[in-house]
Amino acid sequence: MSKQAHVIAVYSLKGGVGKTSLAVNLAAEAALQAGGRTLLWDLDGQAAASFILDYDGPGKRTADQVFDRDVAPAKLVTKTAIDRLDLLPADTSLRGLDALFLDAGKKKRLAKLLADIGADYDRIILDCPPGLTETSEQMMRAADLIVVPVIPSPLSRRALDEVIAHLRPAKKHSTPLMPVYAMVDGRRALHRDALAAEMAWPVLPMASVVEQMAVRRRPLAAYARRSKAGQAYALLWQRVAALLGPRKPG
Repeated sequence: MSKQAHVIAVYSLKGGVGKTSLAVNLAAEAALQAGGRTLLWDLDGQAAASFILDYDGPGKRTADQVFDRDVAPAKLVTKTAIDRLDLLPADTSLRGLDALFLDAGKKKRLAKLLADIGADYDRIILDCPPGLTETSEQMMRAADLIVVPVIPSPLSRRALDEVIAHLRPAKKHSTPLMPVYAMVDGRRALHRDALAAEMAWPVLPMASVVEQMAVRRRPLAAYARRSKAGQAYALLWQRVAALLGPRKPG
């Protein structure tokens, strides 16, 4: 019997919380630590994850064709500089993804695509666009785990609470959430107090090596894996893997 990939969505209601850095570094650590094959699927029309992984594209807006059934996802997959990590890139065509999903007959389109490509990978990590939209609704139904970066601030925590409240009506079937404190500055009392209130949450520090990802166009594993931030992402993957367990039957 074939196995299906685990689907890990990296998602936040708010932008600017380190979502893409988390998705890229988590995918790199998954490929390096767990073996097998990892796919990072960039669903954000800003295509930041694709840029960081050094993808410049063919010059055509083709990412939305996967959802229109014009192009098989595997045809757009590209290799990255990290061994066993592939990328399904984004482009600006995905800015209209919600409207595409709202068309009749496409309520489960993302789940079907993940099932199609999932047999070829051990895990698929989704870099999702922010907001509560049709794209996020489909992601929440299709994912095995939703990793939510949260800046240690009242507004970011409020956004997490909104997501939890949104999922609560479907409690019996809802996807588990893993909140992660991101962009943490230990010099700030506000951040220290937030960490003390949720001591079980993983912590990702604010660090210049993370900011350099967009300049180097590489994940931390390629140039700063032994840094404090690099080690934090490595530990985060281990916690994610422990929650997921073995691959699912196909």
